[in-house]
Amino acid sequence: MNSAKLWVVDKVEYTEQERWLIEPKPGTAAAAARDFGIDLSITVGNLRLTPHQRVKRLDEFQHELRQLRQAVKLSERYGGDRPGSEAVR
Repeated sequence: MNSAKLWVVDKVEYTEQERWLIEPKPGTAAAAARDFGIDLSITVGNLRLTPHQRVKRLDEFQHELRQLRQAVKLSERYGGDRPGSEAVR
């Protein structure tokens, strides 16, 4: 049985103002950011959120990061030298 999952990507509709950021004119700061490798569509997605939603998302990310750090510390303390304690990929 094939357990591969297919992800459906919805087509995103951008406003005229968002298109200025997604497809910046040469020489602009947005063009420099894009050329540096920054995905400007993520910036647009974040700007679509309310300030409250952005703060909530940040709080959730920080909470998950603290949990991950705690798990790493516990792994190092209690399982780091045992056989079979290699990192799970």
